[in-house]
Amino acid sequence: MAASVVAIESLLAARTLWHAGRRAAIPADGEPTGHAALDALLPQGGWPRRALTELLLPADGVGELSLLLPTLARITRDGGTVALVAPPYIPYAPAWQAAGVDLAGLQVVEAGPRDALWAFEQCLRSGACAAVLGWPLQADAAALRRLQVAADSGACLGFALRDRKHAVNASPAALRLECVRDTAAQRPVWQVRKCRGGPAPAQAFALGAA
Repeated sequence: MAASVVAIESLLAARTLWHAGRRAAIPADGEPTGHAALDALLPQGGWPRRALTELLLPADGVGELSLLLPTLARITRDGGTVALVAPPYIPYAPAWQAAGVDLAGLQVVEAGPRDALWAFEQCLRSGACAAVLGWPLQADAAALRRLQVAADSGACLGFALRDRKHAVNASPAALRLECVRDTAAQRPVWQVRKCRGGPAPAQAFALGAA
């Protein structure tokens, strides 16, 4: 009996056994975002791997690509492929290159509105991409669930860039970040609305902040 008690206490101390009132431990094995302050906010220490992340935007061009470029640059420098599925604008190659992205690892997938969601899912599921960015205009909970499952199946980082009006809807995405206006500082900041592994932090993240 004594040995059993010691074994159970050891498991509880290591947080490998769940009991009522204690949240299961989530390893900090996220993909670094390239922004130390953001990594510190997220329970997994970065973007959730094999998962879908939603970026909820008030408009295009509020800093969403600046948020992602450090990760995308590192992936392509390491020989990985990044796919952009039906981007709303033609990517400006010199800017991506200046941000450190190896253009040889960047693929742009053209698709019409009716096929873009399907193409997004297929790229996530393919296993050929390390990260996939998509701009789904119409995606209900079932469609987002398929994207989440596809990212897991393809061992891929998935990023869905969407209008922030969708923030009121439930989502199976592992992480949701909303771009909001910090009225005091008069700048956009990123608020964590949902994150895997713990409660969403109250503190927001601002690009370029020390």
